Amino acid sequence: MVWTISGCGTSPTNIDKSASQAASSGVAETKAAVAGKLNFYTSQPEEDVTKLVTAFNKKFPEVKVETYRSGTEEVIAKLQAENQAGKVQADVLLVADSVTFEALKQQKLLKSYKSPELAKIPKGFADPDGMYQGTKILATVLAVNTQKVKTLPTSWKTLTEAANKGAAIMPSPLYSGAAAYNVGVMTRTNEFGWDFFKQLKASEISVVKGNGAVLKEVATGAKSYAMVVDYLVPREKKKGSPVELIYPTEGVPVITEPIGILNNTANEKAAQALVDFVLSEEGQKISAEIGYTPLREGIKAPDGLKSFSEMKVLSGDLAKLVEARDQDKKAFTDIFGQ
Repeated sequence: MVWTISGCGTSPTNIDKSASQAASSGVAETKAAVAGKLNFYTSQPEEDVTKLVTAFNKKFPEVKVETYRSGTEEVIAKLQAENQAGKVQADVLLVADSVTFEALKQQKLLKSYKSPELAKIPKGFADPDGMYQGTKILATVLAVNTQKVKTLPTSWKTLTEAANKGAAIMPSPLYSGAAAYNVGVMTRTNEFGWDFFKQLKASEISVVKGNGAVLKEVATGAKSYAMVVDYLVPREKKKGSPVELIYPTEGVPVITEPIGILNNTANEKAAQALVDFVLSEEGQKISAEIGYTPLREGIKAPDGLKSFSEMKVLSGDLAKLVEARDQDKKAFTDIFGQ
């Protein structure tokens, strides 16, 4: 029996081709629909942001991404100033920690979006209401200059030892979101508390703006020890600097650099596309290539870093950390005089 398709004049082979062309056309139309300007506020290092945006633009060339970057606290200060002025400029936000995003959620500044890519992200790393989702794992670790430190330490208490007076450095919680999270978590951990930070002050630890500046001091030998986010250490070591990282036995605070869409975004489609891309296999592989520990299942941590399951994690109650963030900064300022 010979089958014919009435009124079509198209063979089955041509039907397959037509379907394929239609599908391709649909993808092209979808990409074409993702266009226009997108304001992206982030605390990621400039070099990393550039790599991410470049890769995103290969997939969505019609989107013009305008980036503003600084430390988390300065990014949020800009965002809050815009909100008070009646017009938030940012479309997408990617900064250090969930505490920051939870506060923005309470202010109703975020728009719910549950990316289909979340199916490959372990549960517990996304806000249940879809307001934000983690993008990577960043632990705060000990970094040492191996030319100045011959016996590698295993404990955070190394920073408070009399022999190391004036030899350590840390980022300021008034600038760094990771540092603010560290203060919130460690002061609520019995093994540390505020006494630990008072001991750091007595040990004359230096406090500077951000993690990049912290590691530079250790890499050059100006300081011997540092509290710093983990991904920076292997990156600097590859450049030939005499640095090593240690995950202290007491545990490490971990942030996930969440991403979220602002409630009054002027370009929701492009904002969703950027969130999807960051969480996608391609986006997570880019994170790993840059040197971050990715969240997505099936993608390994870069050489020199532990995966989340290998870490002993110090954590705190999210609601309490949000409520106490400003109080914690004031208490830190009272101790360190910043």
